[in-house]
Amino acid sequence: MFERTIDIRWRDLDALGHVNNAVYTTYLEEARDRWLLQSLEGITPITEFVLVHVAIDYMSEIVFSDEQGTSTCRPLRIGTSSITTSETVIKRNGELAAKAEAVMVARDLEAAASRPLRPDERGAIEAQLPATVESATSDSSTATSET
Repeated sequence: MFERTIDIRWRDLDALGHVNNAVYTTYLEEARDRWLLQSLEGITPITEFVLVHVAIDYMSEIVFSDEQGTSTCRPLRIGTSSITTSETVIKRNGELAAKAEAVMVARDLEAAASRPLRPDERGAIEAQLPATVESATSDSSTATSET
């Protein structure tokens, strides 16, 4: 799992004095992008992936006095062309502020269309999957995503 420390900035707050819900997407993106960059370093530039879905459950508010938090990202499932991640935002006191799932799709830049994950990309991500999860190219009865 990749973790990234996030600083709570004054500009992140809304009129109610807590971090605006839209800012959580930025906190999650910071961990997701860094995780993907680290995972595919020397294999594929992350510009060949596009975010196609994100779902966020907000669990508790973050306020300016929290000062810092942590955003995390780990792979959850692999499809034919997609990577689904599990992501969180955790307050400095350890309380879960938000949890999310995101789906990224590999892209053929010239064709402007999705493309299958290449074997080296798949291998780099599969090595990080939880032991109970298999990719779409494994036994199809356990595959959980075929994007």
